[in-house]
Amino acid sequence: METMAVRTIQDLGDAIAGKAILMRVDFNVPLDKKTGRITNDLRIRQALPTIRYAVERSARTVLMSHLGRPRGKAAPELSMKKVAERLSELLDSSVGFAPDCVGHEVRKMVAEMAGGEVLVLENLRFHPEEEDNDPEFARELASAADFYVNDAFGTAHRAHASTEGVTKFLPSVAGFLIRKEVQYLSKATEQPEHPFVAIMGGAKVKDKIGAIRNLLDAADLLLIGGAMAYTFLKYRGIPVGDSMVEEDKLELAGELLRRAGGKIVLPCDHLCAEEIGEDAEPVAVEREIPDGMIGLDIGPKTAGLYEKEIAGARLVTWNGPVGYMEIDVFAGGTRRIARAMASCAGTCIVGGGETAEIVEELGLQDEMSHVSTGGGACLDFLAGKQLPALAALQQAGKVECCGDQDSAGPDGC
Repeated sequence: METMAVRTIQDLGDAIAGKAILMRVDFNVPLDKKTGRITNDLRIRQALPTIRYAVERSARTVLMSHLGRPRGKAAPELSMKKVAERLSELLDSSVGFAPDCVGHEVRKMVAEMAGGEVLVLENLRFHPEEEDNDPEFARELASAADFYVNDAFGTAHRAHASTEGVTKFLPSVAGFLIRKEVQYLSKATEQPEHPFVAIMGGAKVKDKIGAIRNLLDAADLLLIGGAMAYTFLKYRGIPVGDSMVEEDKLELAGELLRRAGGKIVLPCDHLCAEEIGEDAEPVAVEREIPDGMIGLDIGPKTAGLYEKEIAGARLVTWNGPVGYMEIDVFAGGTRRIARAMASCAGTCIVGGGETAEIVEELGLQDEMSHVSTGGGACLDFLAGKQLPALAALQQAGKVECCGDQDSAGPDGC
């Protein structure tokens, strides 16, 4: 993927004063299933620089996002109201909330906003037209605004009405988070520093095929962990016991191993158990996993080897846990990877989704060069795929610079 050439909100400068900015953010935050409480507000905090930039220039900032998977129907437990309340706390100022994302009442609320005020719209996915990228729905979203800003990298791989469709109706620019994501992820896909070590974990090879293929050309080593490792190991003829294996991806694993020419490094020892459960007793196993045992984490020797490779790297990317994180005794390998990256002197980029949550839980986010807010979007970018939302911003008509070019936006221009 080529570096994104697109203007940002900073290029609009003072022209946004008093104007209505329709901003797509990714506030799809995790919620406690019992209480509905937000358990991790990283995605909200990551959008604050762009929101504050608009507020400080007296824009009327209208934020839209989805939350969860309501499948086109209103679901009170997935209302954006709780997100608006958390944003108000983070901004230390009042944040309005609209009971819908389209319609007369929303347009009225936007029209009555004063410069510098913020309004959060109700969940976009309460309307099936959002995921269908319905042009009339996109037009309706755009109807009350003067400019569109996309700062939702986590949804950049989706061509939805709020990410792709709306760019056809408003002057469109990127936010600072999208710019930062592209700048850092491009370090892995365009002339990366060497040694470049990529770590791939998670359950399934099929989820990481594109990223692995693309990174094989750029990286010096690919360190594999998680359940996906057992598909590669089985192809090599190494017994994996009752570990999870994608039987239909064995030949693909073989193809990747042949193409890698030694770049792919697989676990040499494992932590196993007879069954998956909170009371499972971990058993350390060298190389071959016996029948009746399930591989659930990389072993101490593998963790040490991976730590050594990370320590000597000038660039490290990581996507996916290397063990069964849901059970604490099988989270050790993943934690060691996170701490090794935090101690690495090189550029360390953490993929979104579970990997970002792990780093947050350990309090290591500030020790990383960049923690991505996009799981699927991050993988697609690393796979070299075109992200529809970014392509839409590139294709949108150029916005004339409106002064304020020397303004100090986050991370420079």
